Amino acid sequence: MSRPRWIAVGIGALAVLLALTPFIPRGDDDEGALRPSGEERGTPDRGLRPANAAGPSRVTPAMRAEIDRVVAAGRRIGRPGTKAGAAAADAVRCADLDGQRYCLGVGWTDDTEADVRARVAAAAGEAARARATRTTTGDLDAAAALARVARMAPAERAAAERAELTAAARAVAKVWLLRHELQGTPLPRGFRARHPEARATDTARATVRRTAADYPRRSKILRWRHAREQNRTYWCGPATMQAIAWGWQDRVRTQRHWARRLGTTRDGTSITDIVRVVNRDTGYDRRRRAGPYIALDVSDWSFRQWRLLMMRHIHDYRAPVVLHPVLRREYYPYLAGDASGHFQVGRGYDKHGRRPLLLGYFEPWNQQRFDPSEPYIARVQWRQAYKSYRANQDHPFHNVGV
Repeated sequence: MSRPRWIAVGIGALAVLLALTPFIPRGDDDEGALRPSGEERGTPDRGLRPANAAGPSRVTPAMRAEIDRVVAAGRRIGRPGTKAGAAAADAVRCADLDGQRYCLGVGWTDDTEADVRARVAAAAGEAARARATRTTTGDLDAAAALARVARMAPAERAAAERAELTAAARAVAKVWLLRHELQGTPLPRGFRARHPEARATDTARATVRRTAADYPRRSKILRWRHAREQNRTYWCGPATMQAIAWGWQDRVRTQRHWARRLGTTRDGTSITDIVRVVNRDTGYDRRRRAGPYIALDVSDWSFRQWRLLMMRHIHDYRAPVVLHPVLRREYYPYLAGDASGHFQVGRGYDKHGRRPLLLGYFEPWNQQRFDPSEPYIARVQWRQAYKSYRANQDHPFHNVGV
């Protein structure tokens, strides 16, 4: 074949390749064992407008009195002569805020204060026993959380607890609406009169409550470039916060910056601190998005309710979820071995046809960074949602940031 003909063939091949480029899948956004299907198409929204979360609630005098009571009860922690067991129990205190229960360090829960205390105490004992043999990735475990509370000076602890409880009180309308719309919990008498910030949120759903069938086949937020592996073994919290804030600001800040904002130590990061910083440093807490982020105990949520929470947050709120699983190989086959509690960024779902629903998330943990002999773990993951649900339920705190 003559040279001019070879040149013509080469130019033609290049033209075909360029024409097909938009249809070639991006490996960066489809990494992992399972590949998502096409973009947001399929089931229509059936005429329902996007859901909007409730705005901030007014902190009533009754709420302030309850906050004062709970804060005052913590002032005896660490006093001379206080037994360690009693100090640990005093650290886990709960407030009744407009009919919903909030427990310090754990979040909104339907469990009793006694049940939460027992759960945290059992988790603290297990964490202390497992530290020598388990890989830790940066979740502040129960034992470290209790020790942190005990080390605080009384005035410092009181200020931190008052701030946490006040922020919780300002989110109580959102808690009621989530439980009402996703779990079927009846709203109390006079709820809308007491919470005008929640009145407009359900006008589109006055007679119809969303189900999974109402959502499109696939939805995702955040771009693959917003994900980075954690720089230190105990920085899954800063890496999670880095991705969430980067998605909002379209500007990257270092994980060291977020570690300072979160108060991360070698013991790790608390989910309540991540929620606090998301509300303070991004706009995902706006009413047209997710409303004030909360730490929500989902131990009594079924998988159907949990997956609907994921769909609502991602598709309706267009806001990421702070996933809080325990890293075990039975849920995450890419792990070289079982590890500790952990944080990930929930950012998509895919109904996957007749196959199990997929959850899309950013995985900060790359074991190969800290041990070159172990397999590489990709940042962008699409995995079975049910396994993420089980990993969330197996974490002793059973909570998510939404």
